Order: sequence, then structure tokens, then C-alpha cells
Amino acid sequence: MTKTYHFIGIKGSGMSALALMLHQMGHKVQGSDKDDYYFTQRGLEQAGITILPFDKKNITADVELIAGNAFKAENNVEIAYADAQGIAYKRYHEFLGDFMKGFTSFGVAGAHGKTSTTGLLAHVMRNITDTSFLIGDGTGRGSENARYFVFESDEYERHFAPYYPEYSIITNIDFDHPDYFTSLEDVFNAFNDYAKQVTKGLFVYGEDEQLRRVTANVPIYYYGFAEGNDFVAYDFKPSTIGSQFKVRYQGEELGQFQIPTFGKHNVMNATAVIANLYIAGFDLNLVAEHMKTFAGVKRRFTEKVVNDTVIIDDFAHHPTEIIATIDAARQKYPNKELVAIFQPHTFTRTIALLDEFAEALNGADAVYLARIYGSARETDTGEVKVEDLAAKITKKGGLVTVENTSPLLDHSNAVFVFMGAGDIQAYEYSFERLLSNLTNNMQ
Repeated sequence: MTKTYHFIGIKGSGMSALALMLHQMGHKVQGSDKDDYYFTQRGLEQAGITILPFDKKNITADVELIAGNAFKAENNVEIAYADAQGIAYKRYHEFLGDFMKGFTSFGVAGAHGKTSTTGLLAHVMRNITDTSFLIGDGTGRGSENARYFVFESDEYERHFAPYYPEYSIITNIDFDHPDYFTSLEDVFNAFNDYAKQVTKGLFVYGEDEQLRRVTANVPIYYYGFAEGNDFVAYDFKPSTIGSQFKVRYQGEELGQFQIPTFGKHNVMNATAVIANLYIAGFDLNLVAEHMKTFAGVKRRFTEKVVNDTVIIDDFAHHPTEIIATIDAARQKYPNKELVAIFQPHTFTRTIALLDEFAEALNGADAVYLARIYGSARETDTGEVKVEDLAAKITKKGGLVTVENTSPLLDHSNAVFVFMGAGDIQAYEYSFERLLSNLTNNMQ
């Protein structure tokens, strides 16, 4: 009998992507999760993948278990049952480490930018050749005949420890996940260990001082804007429709490239992809052609217009990411007031980076804050409140709730940027409903 893959926590972004990929490869797939709506479940539902409530009855003799990393015996009945019965299961990253051995694999790691970079790399490669991929926005594609596999390589809790990709990009090293990592040096050590597991070529952002310290057992190629990198992006021409730039490799011009995305960080992500595919032997004319059609990934600078008002949804939840998102918004909308609506994600991160959050958010023209979204991994000790961050913000704004986003209506010629990794979309939807209910003469 063919086993069914049962995903415990199937709505997780990595889990849903893996479930979709296995489903497309012809495997039987099902999963369980909480009833709360999460943006990844639409793709699962469209694919006809069954999503069940958590229940130990889901674990039968004909299922192979893949468990989401957040779920433990103390917080999940299925894990508790499996442990009690001695039923084996693999964590997402353990399963993935075994799975990728059947392909030429391309990993994308980094504290920030890995989802967008993975998405771009996967988009270009799948348009050139048959490629399977897993992206951290919940997107996955599986093909039985694919030679190549593109995946997001996550550093949290050193989940990338089982991965031995042929190639890998590392976009940056930054102190994040303070609930797990003890310091920037601890983060560096994790990435440095991962770098040594790459088997053919490593591509790192050369203007990151931590990445310059990384050592590997394969050639390291540096990319960036500055001379002294192996791959140099230059002649950058930002516009309101995207970004144009050229790349040269050790003095040799590789061509002109155009991406329909915004901000210098996206140029760097694209340069990393160009570098990797050039060294891997891909035709750069095809790379350039398919970069032009990259539509982006979910919850990364996702735009919509409601009653002529531009709303941007972004996963940014770290100061570095907030700066990049604000930079991108200013490039695309140089003549609009930039209103940031931000929800801090996790109490530990908010405590550790309070001043950095304030400095990053002050780059907007107005700032509104939502309540801190705590992780299931932590408890609220009362040590930090969103008011503590608000006190450090120098721009106009204030606090908003899901029930009342009306203060945002004080801004007319504005673009509204909702940022966060919690339930910030609930605030966004509330504002959209408010806009939709306005009469025509109030637009």
C-alpha cells in the first residue's frame, strides 16, 4: 500500500510548500492544523489537499509523518500520541535533507531576503529547465523528471544543518531570532557551519562583514555593488516600474538586466542569482529574459489598490527588512506620503532590537503600531509593550487596533505599507473594508 504523507502543521509556510511539491509529484498528501485562516491554505485547498483539525486519530498505520518544527508533545496531541506509541516522524528539515539528495540542489540562506531570492531563482530556472522548488512563502512545485531543486535554507534553530546543497547563496548575516541565538557570533557560527556543507560553489554578499569571515570547502564568489567583489552590479537605474542594472564578473561584462521589483536589496538578490547561474553554466541571455517576468513572492511587497489607495503588504519583521521595504516603496512612489503600519513580532525580538526598530521606522513619513504579536514559543512577561516602541518613534502616527484603523484616513496622497510576521493582515483587511465603505465623494 502506498503511504500517505501526513503533515502535522501543514499551514506552515515551509510545510505547505513541501506538501504541494509532493502532491504534484504524484504522492498522496494530507495534513492537520489549527482552524485559524493562514494565507498558505488557499494553495492547499486549490490542490485538493485535505486539511484536518489536530487529532490523534489522524495518525494511522498507512501514514508517514512529517512534523512542523514548532510542534512538540507538550503543545500538540498528534506529536504526543506519536511519541507515546513510539511512532517515528521526521521534522521538515530532516525530511528535506534526505529528499534533496536526488537532485542538483540550489540553496538560498540568509537572515533577510532568502524568500525573495529563492523565488527569483526558482522562477528563472523553471522557465529554462524542469525544476522543483520550495519557497518560504508557502509555494512549492514538484516534478518527477526535474534534475534541479531550488529551496530556502532556514537558519532558525540551525534547521539547515542536514542540508548539503551543490550551490548556495547567502544573502547576509544578522542578529535575529534572539529566542534561539545568543549573539551575532552564534548566528555567524551557524552560517559558517552551513557554508562548509556546500559541495560546489558558495555565493555571498561581499559587503557584509560577517560573510567576509565565512570559510568553505568550495570556491566562494562575492557579489555586491563595490569594486573588489567577483560579481559587481553597476549602472543601477531605479525607476517607478522596476530596476535596471549591469553585472560584470572579474572585469568581464555579463550584460544588462532588468527586474520589475524595487530597492537596492532586490538588485543584490538578482545579482546573487545571476552569479550562481553563470557559474553553474546557464545561458545568461535566458536568465535576463526570465528575470523581467518575475512577479514576486507572497507577502513580499505585495500591492493592491482599494478606492485609488495603494496598500502594500510585506513580511518585514526585522529592522533591516523594514529599511529595505521603505526604500522600495520610496523608489516606486516618490511623490506619495509613506505611511508605515508595523506589528512587532515576538517579545524577545522587540526587546533585543527596540532602538533599531525605532530608527528603521522613522524612515517613513508617518508610523502606526499594532500590538506585539507573541510567538507560540514564548510567554509575555510584561517586560515590553508596543507603547515602549511608540515612545521612540519621532514621526507622526500612533497606535491602531483591528477594530479601529480610522486614524489612517488622516493621510490622503499616501501609500500605506503594512509590515509584520504576525496577524498584521487583519489590520490591513480592516483598513480595506473601511476604504471600501467610503462614499465616492470622500475618495
